[in-house]
Amino acid sequence: MTPASPALPWYRTLTREHWFVFTVASLAWLFDCLDQQLFILARDNAVKALSAAGTSGPELKSLGGWAQSIFVAGWALGGLIFGSVGDRIGRAKTLSITVLIYSLCTGLSAFSRDVTEFMIYRALTGLGVGGVFGLAVALVADSLPELARPKALGLLQALSAVGNVTAGLIAMSLAEMDPANSWKYLFLIGAAPAFLCIFIMIRLKEPAKWIAARAASREVGGKAMGSYGSLFGEAQWRRPAILGMILCVSGVVGLWGVGFFSGTLIGPAIENALKAQNLSPEKIAAGKQWWTAANLIVQNIGAFFGMIVFSKLAHIYGRKIVFACGFIAAFAATIFFYKNFQTKSDIWMTGLMGFCQLSIFAGFAIYLPELFPTRLRSTGVSFCYNVGRFIAATGPITLGGLQKSLSEKAVAALPATADAIARADAQLTAFRNAACWLAGIYFLGLIVLPFLPETKGRPLPE
Repeated sequence: MTPASPALPWYRTLTREHWFVFTVASLAWLFDCLDQQLFILARDNAVKALSAAGTSGPELKSLGGWAQSIFVAGWALGGLIFGSVGDRIGRAKTLSITVLIYSLCTGLSAFSRDVTEFMIYRALTGLGVGGVFGLAVALVADSLPELARPKALGLLQALSAVGNVTAGLIAMSLAEMDPANSWKYLFLIGAAPAFLCIFIMIRLKEPAKWIAARAASREVGGKAMGSYGSLFGEAQWRRPAILGMILCVSGVVGLWGVGFFSGTLIGPAIENALKAQNLSPEKIAAGKQWWTAANLIVQNIGAFFGMIVFSKLAHIYGRKIVFACGFIAAFAATIFFYKNFQTKSDIWMTGLMGFCQLSIFAGFAIYLPELFPTRLRSTGVSFCYNVGRFIAATGPITLGGLQKSLSEKAVAALPATADAIARADAQLTAFRNAACWLAGIYFLGLIVLPFLPETKGRPLPE
């Protein structure tokens, strides 16, 4: 087949089979992100409904933080397991397994009878969720032409924002429902992607590059497929694996430890605004849920455009310089949001933060597969992208502990005559300050960048 002209747009170089692979991989990741966001939106109501009667507000927040930490830890473990499995038995086959796991366990979450059972289902869901990114990225990287690969991977990551926005729209449509029950419907809807597995298993083929790499590994002297011993035993791959993991830690912890807790700041602000309108408690609860979902939508609309912009700039200027700008922008936008958000009219700030924080994730999709050979591509990508989630799993707990410490100091500094409103304002200010301190994690990405290779214009390592 004659190579495509570099003058052609990347999407013009794709055959029907290329488009099928890209579509399936993108949908798997889109639905994965849908499930993630449905959990974020349903988490607090689910924990409240499943907790024992009389559980206090601080206890409920703590349980919500633990539920998220368990989910993210399961996510990290699933990424490490299924990334290696994908290199060993095939990307397409393993992708179908991971989608089925997260879909079914998301649906089972709706039938939880207590908080413990709920957290078990969330851990199992995390296993499936964690495997999808590395598999989808490796599948596209190995299947599409060289010219199309980086741009297609950037678009794949950008489409994850569509899944997130869809989750917000679903939550808005259920805003009038009793919060004690609406969370169940969110999880049941999240089970729908299981149907995608049928199409994956019937039509999706393994990439020719992976088949050739497996054949080579079976020859005398061939190297192992999906081997962590090989990933860390060979200096050529050990260095990018460790440095790439640190790069991802910065973005993952910044997003999951800080960015996705924007609702904790927005919730009280929206609630106060609704109370000022003298609405009934039922209307206030519905309005709060609606605006929390709206906040998620705005955040991910910003994310979509941020990832598209990152992809274009990385294509023009290179990966490392755009990563550096992205980390600085994410830090600045996070500080700006947590210091300045006050009321509903400030919701545009969420979009700005989403643009900056999530733009970096397009870089992960483009850059990580360019660091590893076919036999280790899914393993390496999954290791870098998911190990950071073990650290991110502590983010909600760290944020909560830091907030508690700062809150106690802030409340203690108030005069003895301070009323409940003053104490609540002091605690909210403490939360703002805690989030700003944790935003410093973005500097970790800046520190490690000089030690990583620039891969713009280079073929995938083999």
